[in-house]
Amino acid sequence: MRLNTAISRPEASILATNKLLRNTYMLLSMTLLFSALTAGASMALNLPHPGMIITMVGYFGLLFLTTKFSNSAWGLLCVFALTGFMGLTLGPILNMYIENFSNGTELVMTALGGTGAIFLGLSAYALTTRKDFSFMGGFLMVGVLVAFLAGLGAIVFAIPALSLAVSAMFILLMSGMILYQTSNMIHGGETNYILATVSLYVSIYNLFLSLLQILGVFSGDD
Repeated sequence: MRLNTAISRPEASILATNKLLRNTYMLLSMTLLFSALTAGASMALNLPHPGMIITMVGYFGLLFLTTKFSNSAWGLLCVFALTGFMGLTLGPILNMYIENFSNGTELVMTALGGTGAIFLGLSAYALTTRKDFSFMGGFLMVGVLVAFLAGLGAIVFAIPALSLAVSAMFILLMSGMILYQTSNMIHGGETNYILATVSLYVSIYNLFLSLLQILGVFSGDD
C-alpha cells in the first residue's frame, strides 16, 4: 500500500504539471488572439492612445482584479479584460509606426516574428531541459523595477538614448522572465494557470514593444 502511494505521488505531480502547462498555453493563445482583435479594432477605428496615466491605472487595476479572482471563474473574465485593454492601447502605437515609417508594416511584422521566435525558443529550452531558473527571480524583479523607473525618466525628460537603452534592457529582462515563469510552472513555483498566463502575456507584450522600438530606431525608414 505504501509502495503504491509513493509511486502515485510523482505521477500525480507530473499530471498536475502537464495540466497546468496545457491550460496555461491554451488560455495564453486565446488571450493573445483576443488582444490582437482589440488592437486591430483600435487601429481600424483610429483610436487615440489613452495616455500613460490611464494606461497605468487600467493595467494595474485590472491586474489587481485578475490576481484577486484568480481562483474563480471571474478570473477568466478579468484576464480577458486585461489583455483586451492592453490590445486597445497597442493599436494606436502600431498605427503610429505604420503611418510614420514607410516600412512600418514590415517593422511590425518583424517585431511580431522576433517575439514569437524568442518566446517559442526560450519556452522550448525551459521545457526540454527542465532546468530550475528560480534563482533569477530576485534579479529580474529588481531589473524590471530599475528599467521601469528609467523608462519613466526617459519619457519625462525626453532622452531618446535612455529610452533605447531601456528597450534593450526590457528585451533581456523579458527573455529572462519567460525562462523564469516557465520554470516556475514546471517545478511547482506557480500552480495557477490564470496567473501564469498573465505573467507570460505581459512578458510577450513588453518584449514585442521593445523589439519594435529598437527596430524603428535602427531599421526604420522615415
